[in-house]
Amino acid sequence: MAVRVDTAAGTLTLGDFTAPCTIGRSGACAADAKSEGDGCTPRGNWPIKAVLFRPERSAPPHGLQLPWRWTLASDGWSDSTDDPAYNRPVRLPHGFSAESLHRGDMLYDIIVVLDHNMSPPVPGMGSAIFFHLWNEAKPLNKRTTEGCVAISREAMLEILPMLKLDLVMEIF
Repeated sequence: MAVRVDTAAGTLTLGDFTAPCTIGRSGACAADAKSEGDGCTPRGNWPIKAVLFRPERSAPPHGLQLPWRWTLASDGWSDSTDDPAYNRPVRLPHGFSAESLHRGDMLYDIIVVLDHNMSPPVPGMGSAIFFHLWNEAKPLNKRTTEGCVAISREAMLEILPMLKLDLVMEIF
């Protein structure tokens, strides 16, 4: 079984659960065409690895089966193609470019880490491809990501207990 993301329909499905979702500002692309910063969501099957929660804004729901941890203000994710830690979690400040996991908006209040370009990471093939919350303050057609998959907080809290380590996110 997989969490299926239909990029054309803008839906995310797992069994009987279906929710609207959004993807990258540049649409979807073949995984081998993905490049750092292109705003494209890579098609393919990406294993679900873990969940990160921002403590003052979110909490693990009852029944969560995935490994999880709280994020800290010093948590980042390397997006520098020159960094030996490319597409890995890092502590901020970091000597290379890295995205903060504590954003001013709510997008990273809950982050499901996907194994896209992590085993091993290939510099330039895309970093920080997550499944996270969308920006509820924007109209649905403006809720694009930088290449991730995003859904509403309500839908995320409903699907989280259904996720297991043997699941993949199938983006097509």
